Amino acid sequence: MNFDSSYWDELYRSNATAWDVGYPSTPLKDYIDQLNDKDLSILVPGCGNGYEVEYLLHNGFRNVTVIDISPLLTTSLAMRLNKWHGKELTILNGDFFAMEGQFDLVLEQTFFCALQPSLRKAYASQMHALLKKNGRLVGLLFNRAFEGGPPFGGSKAEYESLFQPLFEINVMADCYNSINPRAGTELFINLKPLVPAG
Repeated sequence: MNFDSSYWDELYRSNATAWDVGYPSTPLKDYIDQLNDKDLSILVPGCGNGYEVEYLLHNGFRNVTVIDISPLLTTSLAMRLNKWHGKELTILNGDFFAMEGQFDLVLEQTFFCALQPSLRKAYASQMHALLKKNGRLVGLLFNRAFEGGPPFGGSKAEYESLFQPLFEINVMADCYNSINPRAGTELFINLKPLVPAG
């Protein structure tokens, strides 16, 4: 199956968005709450309805970028968050893998699990390219399998093997504050890009 923009547009149009809990996930909310620098450049890829994005903006963050492949979604987001759009918030409709730029922080929330597993090495490489030297990739990965997909699951061992060539794994641990429907099935990650030798 081709998980292209039409696929995601149709899911949002038909409200077939079981992953959408309607509010910022507790682990990311708690992480955001301890960030002091409101000028951090923050990217939220595959942002969905952008609840974490809205939370960032309400809490004074001034340099937030989102990208999603669904035109329906990014148009809706631009309308809903029009108070910030074009100022503190940049909304991009397009392909994450073709994106350029560098960020202090990338927040991962149900983007990785929406991608075909064959794209995971490309995901790790692109995240490494998009992060500044002391940047961080922070978020949640499913620590379980799923029938079919998306979402596509995985395991801690698989993720360690995927990320270790490019990242220092500061944290990859069972998430203690997952929302109830995902309790016991998530890993919290905090990864720092390794600087290439030479």
